[in-house]
Amino acid sequence: MRQPLIAGNWKMNGTKASVERLLAEVVAGAGAIQRSEVAVCPPYPFLQMAAQALAGSSVRLGAQNLSTEASGAFTGEVAGAMLAEFGCKYVIVGHSERRAMYGEDDALVAKKLAAAHAAGLTAILCVGETLEERERGDMEKVVGGQIDAIIQISGIGAFDVLEVAYEPVWAIGTGKTATPAQAQEVHAFIRNRLAGHSAPIAAKTRILYGGSMKASNALELLSQPDIDGGLIGGAALVAADFLAIAKAGDTAAK
Repeated sequence: MRQPLIAGNWKMNGTKASVERLLAEVVAGAGAIQRSEVAVCPPYPFLQMAAQALAGSSVRLGAQNLSTEASGAFTGEVAGAMLAEFGCKYVIVGHSERRAMYGEDDALVAKKLAAAHAAGLTAILCVGETLEERERGDMEKVVGGQIDAIIQISGIGAFDVLEVAYEPVWAIGTGKTATPAQAQEVHAFIRNRLAGHSAPIAAKTRILYGGSMKASNALELLSQPDIDGGLIGGAALVAADFLAIAKAGDTAAK
């Protein structure tokens, strides 16, 4: 049994007032969530506020990125130990925006995964293909390559201590839509890729869907056999929508 994980990636959004309100609404509604694990990943400046607001609730705290380094002269970077000290359980690593906008390659992502583990954080490893790669028929090559790179650098054991999130980059902001069947196909591919190295790790690894999951499509997506939750973007900024997705996770829990 893989407990659904519904994690909200707030990206670079929010003000002190809006974050305070959103946290209060999520905490108030989380008590009705019975089976799904719920987490929020706000921007760095709001972590302390979030840690205080979430204290005593079932909602977990996460961050959106971390440094490969533990400390030192790295202006603008944030170490995993700092995130852990502020109560973070999760940290997103290798998000498609980080890969595309900031040039994060598989080697750097592997270092960040190691840094997260060393700090006692659970990484949410993002993988996925672009529209061009999808149209070339290179999904397996790209996504498989991203998975294989971590195994080659860190070993299959790395997947024993992280979550995976599949982002169909080709279906985000392009006007194209990934169907539940298409999403399931890639999730099954990822699990089979892991199973080629360790069946037990493949069976327990949670694979989240990061392709514009909304309240209206969450249940159908989460009902797929290999979709174990969602990495939620825009819908995570509206408490009612985010909580509706978590409730869909309750219904679909396998």
